Amino acid sequence: MPNIKSAKKRVLVTEKKTAQNKALKSALKTQIKKFLAAVGAGDKELAQKLYPETVSAIDSAAAKGLLHKNNAANKKAKLAKKLAAVA
Repeated sequence: MPNIKSAKKRVLVTEKKTAQNKALKSALKTQIKKFLAAVGAGDKELAQKLYPETVSAIDSAAAKGLLHKNNAANKKAKLAKKLAAVA
């Protein structure tokens, strides 16, 4: 544990942000898994309903710095391709 006050604060802030990032990333992965499960089951209606929610989750993760913008674009393109294959 650090001795300097500002270093102690940085440790606390880092722990808090790490927990937030972990929760957001976990929620993103869950959303993507839901969409992929709908696609895998061949449920066209559910997949079309989940697609905008999933893309929105990816965009917000990219905006918050959890994903690089190119990685987010790559994920969205792959999901769109899977959705087109079902439809």
